[in-house]
Amino acid sequence: MSMLIKNGKLVTENGFESVDILIENGKITEVGTQISADAKQIIDAEGKLVAPGLVDLHVHLREPGGEKKETIATGTMAAARGGFTTVAAMPNTRPVPDSKDQMEWVQRKIDETASVRVLPYASITVRELGEELTDFAELKAAGAFALTDDGVGVQSAGMMLEAMKRAAKLDMAIVAHCEDNTLINKGSLHEGRKASELGINGIPSVCESVHIARDILLAEKADCHYHVCHISTKESVRAVRDAKRYGIKVTAEVTPHHLLLDEDDITGNDANYKMNPPLRSKADHEALIEGLLDGTIDFIATDHAPHTSEEKEEGIQLAPFGIVGLETAFPLLYTHMVETNIITLKQLIEFLTVKPAKAFGLPYGELKAGAPADVVLIDLDEAKEINPSEFLSKGKNTPFSGWSCKGWPVLTIAEGKIVWEKGVVTA
Repeated sequence: MSMLIKNGKLVTENGFESVDILIENGKITEVGTQISADAKQIIDAEGKLVAPGLVDLHVHLREPGGEKKETIATGTMAAARGGFTTVAAMPNTRPVPDSKDQMEWVQRKIDETASVRVLPYASITVRELGEELTDFAELKAAGAFALTDDGVGVQSAGMMLEAMKRAAKLDMAIVAHCEDNTLINKGSLHEGRKASELGINGIPSVCESVHIARDILLAEKADCHYHVCHISTKESVRAVRDAKRYGIKVTAEVTPHHLLLDEDDITGNDANYKMNPPLRSKADHEALIEGLLDGTIDFIATDHAPHTSEEKEEGIQLAPFGIVGLETAFPLLYTHMVETNIITLKQLIEFLTVKPAKAFGLPYGELKAGAPADVVLIDLDEAKEINPSEFLSKGKNTPFSGWSCKGWPVLTIAEGKIVWEKGVVTA
């Protein structure tokens, strides 16, 4: 199967350049200004931005065990609609992928139902209980991409050090949800002005930052690649910045919602603003942007976390943590960070493609000959309001409903196959 994309707009250091891309048998075979080829399918991308398929290394697909919220099929359809061609699925499912048999089940389900590439995480500890390490070698052989207990932090320093030592020997990353359980304070929002105003217990910033600081020193001792999930506080940014200065192998991600919102944006008792980590203070918000710009934070990940409408209607104190993000990430960030001149379009594309891929040594996120044919076409001029009822994800839980955004993906190609095209899932 061959495909030729004609007249796309490629963003470079010097602005936009017209580009053609030839795809054959799932691979990019040529990228140039004027390609002539007898392709079976020709796509006219005139006026559209052409970019590598987006890479999201932090999503929750909920299957098995949470199919009312999301499935691998619906989550990856949402990914395709958002321009993502690679997603990494967190292991806080039921059952947890903590054994060879369970990892193989997950991999079979991915093969049967996913619209885009899914990299499955395995858990660090059995059932994510923090009591017994899983068999990392067995899980890697069964398809595990990396290791994390996302959703909870590994509380024992001794267990985390042993996990890092074993992971380093296998060249696997330890990916951490950082939260010291002794400091959570049964909170639902950030410990700050908004939590006080609503009379709700707050989660202190030190709950996250002290855990990151501990893990950084453990990673130094174990010589392990340590990755911080959804960093949210200025103290956490400082800890990662210092660690990089000392050459410790640490990477970090930030979510679109932490880049665009802070606690002052929370409108009353609305659980669509409840996520973990919570929306922090204005000073934290500014530190995250500074950290992204100076390279402390490596890339952006959505932490796509679907829940049912019934669960989110319980209010901030009772509803589960998390919001969806796969279908809104690019237009939100383009409209509210690129068009406002906080970052450039080239930087945004890199934060969502090559930077997450390089952080984990993955061969994705670039448009070049020999690379997997993962491509997204985006209409930078199309403007419309975010409407959760249009989401392909089962989750409609977003605080961005009604926000006006530009820059919507219009066609997504994964490994040479069109998997989404302007409202129609074709995979």
